[in-house]
Order: sequence, then structure tokens, then C-alpha cells
Amino acid sequence: MEGDLAHIGAGLACIGMGGAGIGVGHVAGNFLNGALRNPAAAQEQTATLFIGIAFAEALGIFSFLVALLLMFAV
Repeated sequence: MEGDLAHIGAGLACIGMGGAGIGVGHVAGNFLNGALRNPAAAQEQTATLFIGIAFAEALGIFSFLVALLLMFAV
């Protein structure tokens, strides 16, 4: 019974990976929107783009880690 609940919890933790994908899409889409509006400022904001993508992707990695811990450590 506990193993089944761990697998359900791991599946729920995987929702965070979908959220990370949505977050990366928003970051990249907003950067592209701003770059098309003001191409001169786009080069200065590239570092901010990569930082935003890294933070959004880190949350997906953390949710994946939680899912793995629930499946194999319990």
C-alpha cells in the first residue's frame, strides 16, 4: 500500500516538471517579444534570459528529484 502511495506522490511531483516547461516558455517568449520591440536592447538582456531559464529549469529538476526520492527511497 505504501509503495502505491509513493508512486502516486511521484506522479504528482512530476507536475512541477510541466510547470518548469511552461515557465521556460514564458521567459523565452517574453524575451523574444521584447527583443522584437527593441532590438538594440536585446543583446544587453541575453544574460538575464539565461538566468531566468536556469531558475525555471532548476525548479523542474527539483521536482524530478523529489519524484525519484519518492519512488526509490521510500
